Amino acid sequence: MVQFIQGRDITLAQLIDQFGLQLADDEHFFSEWQQDLPELSDLEKQSLNEVKAEYLHLSKYPILEPVVKMVVLSPILRLAGFYQPPFYITSEQEVRISSEDEGTIIRGRIDILVFHPPLWVLVIEAKRADYSLVPAIPQALAYMLADATSAKPVFGFITNGSEFQFIKLTKQSTPRYALSYTLSLNRGDDLYTVVKVLKHLAGLIRNL
Repeated sequence: MVQFIQGRDITLAQLIDQFGLQLADDEHFFSEWQQDLPELSDLEKQSLNEVKAEYLHLSKYPILEPVVKMVVLSPILRLAGFYQPPFYITSEQEVRISSEDEGTIIRGRIDILVFHPPLWVLVIEAKRADYSLVPAIPQALAYMLADATSAKPVFGFITNGSEFQFIKLTKQSTPRYALSYTLSLNRGDDLYTVVKVLKHLAGLIRNL
């Protein structure tokens, strides 16, 4: 019997069992989020300072997912250059992925997908402010596994407005993934680092 699972309900254990997903143990596997990051201009830093101040002001009341997207996600994607050529953005992208024996089928919708035809560049999952990022990791990985372009890595980005984490997935013979550290809007210059990583990923895709 075929088992249907909603993407939001998938667990990491199910991805490992059904799709052979493995955590990469090579520290160089996901170097893109730490190495060769670009510098930000003073104007970009000022814009991010405003994003931080606005989020902290609004967080006095519960912040739901649409507000996270509007207040935090939208401006950092713009600063990273994802609203410019060669990139395109779509939301609520429907995906479906089946295990090799087609015994398990995962269905769901990606919150935001950044793509450079035919490549998926960035799978983004946004959660409400009081949600942990932990449950979003298998959800993002499931959607990343649905990318039909297996020759290139796919990157994921999850946020609840105050925390951010990057994911890298490769899908050659065995799907492998790695995670960045969790970055925090409330810690030092972490928000600057988030945009630097996004800008770096955008640059890598432009130069393919």
